[in-house]
Amino acid sequence: MVYILGGWQTDFASNWARQNMDLADAFSKVVGKGLDSVGLDPKDIETGHVGNFVSELFAHQGLLGGFFGLVHPDFDGLPTARHEAACASGSVAILAATAEIEAGRYDLACVVGLEQMRNVSGQTAANYLGAAAWTGHEFADATYVWPRAFSDLAEEYERRYGLKYEHLMRIAEINFANAKRNPNAQTRQWAFNAKSFTADDEANPVVEGRTRKQDCGQVTDGSAVIFLASEKRAAEYAAKRGVPLESLPRIKGWGHRSAPISYSAKVRASADQEYVFPQVRRAIEDARRRAGVSDLGEIDVVETHDCFTTTEYMAIDHLGLTAPGEAWKAIEAGDIEIGGRLPINPSGGLIGLGHPVGATGVRMALDAFKQVTGQAGDYQVEGAKTCQTLNIGGSTTTTVSLVVGV
Repeated sequence: MVYILGGWQTDFASNWARQNMDLADAFSKVVGKGLDSVGLDPKDIETGHVGNFVSELFAHQGLLGGFFGLVHPDFDGLPTARHEAACASGSVAILAATAEIEAGRYDLACVVGLEQMRNVSGQTAANYLGAAAWTGHEFADATYVWPRAFSDLAEEYERRYGLKYEHLMRIAEINFANAKRNPNAQTRQWAFNAKSFTADDEANPVVEGRTRKQDCGQVTDGSAVIFLASEKRAAEYAAKRGVPLESLPRIKGWGHRSAPISYSAKVRASADQEYVFPQVRRAIEDARRRAGVSDLGEIDVVETHDCFTTTEYMAIDHLGLTAPGEAWKAIEAGDIEIGGRLPINPSGGLIGLGHPVGATGVRMALDAFKQVTGQAGDYQVEGAKTCQTLNIGGSTTTTVSLVVGV
């Protein structure tokens, strides 16, 4: 059993270049603040993991595990590794750290997710992020690769089941509203008007195909950190603080699946299947099975990957909240809102909170920790004891789901 002791995240509205910060500065800040927040010292950490997608392109910097040694002299000699799985990089870093703990190699791990993305133009950022698609084989005619890819997903849902844009816009509206509750959200001070969540070409212009501005997750600079412990180390941590071990959240279950990098190959393979992305569904089910969760009603809250509204629309039915193709029913019923049957992205998600790619999986786990310990502040889901995360990389090429609970 692997426990989450806590963590910390940066303000996703920050622009590191404008603040004269580089990746090393951001790394040092998040680790330092994280250690302070959980009451640990650098000498306590036994292994370090970093989730990051494309720092070589955005910041011309690789080998990010080496940044630990710049944070504090006690990190000199720490075993570290960097993990890449596009938008699921942070979750894969968590899986690597949990595997080390479960194997008995180490008892206390620091997992950092970070990405700098606002130091280049929007077009350049889109080009860099396109490296998670099948480069040179798909979407070559697109100006913005990922808005185009998930426009194609909207087309697929339209073809299979029918799709109304008003339902996608309701997802966006909910996530932007939730973000206003989150002091770390990039969009918390954004203003909208009556036409913002419509197909109005001025208030909500087309980006690619069926994807419009409000459909999109936010390009962001950001980092997050969590600290993971074995049962033995977590018990020591709890005893020192005079709290029961059972009050500390643990990663009860995990799912990790991969599919071909080609979007079209995935969709062709699922043509006669129940779900558009079967491996996403399997990752969700794997996490619940390992956690001993047999019914969706045992999940209190979800943090899911809404890089676009279509991704969350897909997640709603793949999570089992509705039958395939019927996510609109949950949206219309208010099921995904705070106070609904299964609140989704009370943090604001990638659309409202922001999406620093390598940090997102770690941030989701941190928000899961906050929810099940009642520390989510204004976006707390009342009574939440179990949270499921769903983090995807590329066009669901890599999918990771965690079940976190107390």
